[in-house]
Amino acid sequence: MARSGKGLPPVHLWNPDFCGDIDMRIARDGTWFYLGTPIGRKPMVRLFSTIIRRDGDDYFLITPVEKVGIKVDDAPFVGAEHPLRIDLDPQTQEPAPYIHVRNNLEALIHRNVFYQLVDLAVVREIDGQSWLGVWSGGEFFPIGLEP
Repeated sequence: MARSGKGLPPVHLWNPDFCGDIDMRIARDGTWFYLGTPIGRKPMVRLFSTIIRRDGDDYFLITPVEKVGIKVDDAPFVGAEHPLRIDLDPQTQEPAPYIHVRNNLEALIHRNVFYQLVDLAVVREIDGQSWLGVWSGGEFFPIGLEP
């Protein structure tokens, strides 16, 4: 995401006028679309990923002079090495694993990577309940209650 030799742009400091929504979408698997077509140029996707910002529940591409809304199906990034959080769908109990990327942005962990995490899971008792989870950086991240 970061450009070689440079840090990320300070999008958290920029407050340009809102210019409207554009037909850009980030799919659940991390694919970026423009006008319904996948963006095939990786450098373009990399550039866009450096200027995304989340305000409340909405996502924007932001520069010092303009701010445009985009649609994000779930999380704007898939995978990275940051803290892990698991949400359970209240109806299906399906886990949705996320990692913190930066500022107010999270990445959805790809399903196959999540399955690899589950393979590494161990049981730990927390408050009298047996939880499956993984250890990372000396911290236990619960995935779910032991079945």
